[in-house]
Amino acid sequence: MARTARKRRKFAKAYKAEVVKIIKESGKTLTEVCLDLDLSPSAVSKWVSQHDIDAGRGQVGALTTAERQELSQLRRQVRELEREKAFLGKAAAFFASQKQQGLRS
Repeated sequence: MARTARKRRKFAKAYKAEVVKIIKESGKTLTEVCLDLDLSPSAVSKWVSQHDIDAGRGQVGALTTAERQELSQLRRQVRELEREKAFLGKAAAFFASQKQQGLRS
């Protein structure tokens, strides 16, 4: 029997936190909770791992949620600054060529 691909679902942070709490406090395994709630074990496993990282119990060098958000924001800012720099370089070249043409006239 072929499995059909499940449509990607989004869950609120509060829901994810509640699922992690159930896993940590209920004594049920991750798989049992996933079956009960019709969730993907791989996704829930990532939620649990991220919860542990945010609580300071993660792997060395793992980024917390806040650090991930900050990194994303900084990467967006870098892309924007690179676009602005490229635009200003083109504008400077344009005006320099206009100045040169003005001197020739």
